[in-house]
Amino acid sequence: MEYENKLVLAPMVRVGTLPFRLLAADYGADITYAEEIIDHKIIKCERIVNDYIKSTDFVEKGTDNVVFRTCNEEKGRVVFQMGTSDAVRALKAAQLVCKDVAAVDINMGCPKSFSVSGGMGAALLTKPDLIHDILTTLRRNIDTPVTCKIRLLKSSQDTVELARRIEKTGVSALAVHGRQVADRPRDPAKWNEIADVVSALTIPVIANGDVFEYDDIQRIKVATGASSVMVARGALWNASIFSPNVEAHWEDVKKEYVRKSILWDNDVKSTKHTLKEMIMHYSCLEFPEGKAIIKSQNLADLAKVYGDEEYYESVRAYRIALDRHA
Repeated sequence: MEYENKLVLAPMVRVGTLPFRLLAADYGADITYAEEIIDHKIIKCERIVNDYIKSTDFVEKGTDNVVFRTCNEEKGRVVFQMGTSDAVRALKAAQLVCKDVAAVDINMGCPKSFSVSGGMGAALLTKPDLIHDILTTLRRNIDTPVTCKIRLLKSSQDTVELARRIEKTGVSALAVHGRQVADRPRDPAKWNEIADVVSALTIPVIANGDVFEYDDIQRIKVATGASSVMVARGALWNASIFSPNVEAHWEDVKKEYVRKSILWDNDVKSTKHTLKEMIMHYSCLEFPEGKAIIKSQNLADLAKVYGDEEYYESVRAYRIALDRHA
């Protein structure tokens, strides 16, 4: 995995599933992070090759719950992002997935209570010894590249000191979200403080924050000197942000996402969440489309919303035929 001059899809909970990662890759994303998955959850899974949709699934034992799904098409670029607060547990989780992904990333920036309350995400930012323990344990025991993603600390000097300590663990790259834990999405990202980290390190730094259109990619690279650029909300609203040639209309991107969700049998709750996030940015859920999505119970219902019943039935017929010949 190379980290120089790359366009990167950020990890987004309930969004960064296989269909959305492949959608972003189709538009030009070089590296695609999966949504954060907690170590406790992945170590309860077993690896299953899904012959019907040609995917590799990590399924919670004793259930049909697919915790993580990937496929050969993304093997060279998908990053498994983990929430953890324990080195031994992190290693156990990483060993389960590392052969099927391009890199393993430790989340050190999520400010949400479900993550912080368990000592994960942004809670790690104040525990440099634990950070060192987790990262060095992974680096010594798996061949897959290891990275992490952090937020800014209260001072730029503090952030730089932490980044230097992280670099010493031997990680392949560091992603920096240009906001502090207490900052809200509406607060401007501090690109200048990302630049301070870049100038202090020799490993690639991936800059993240306030990239909402393709031109912002070059702007943040110039402002920070970062090796690569990570995009979150800008990609969620329109995944064609990664394309230097053409910005597709968000309606077309949305329909392509629905098709990919059908093709890869994505969890309907995840698909609905992502569609609602797209719609709320441009429109309103109170319109007929939004109401129809909210009422949808399955992917077949969503196919009807977007006039794609024929596509849904063709995928279904293909799988039935495969099942008969199995």
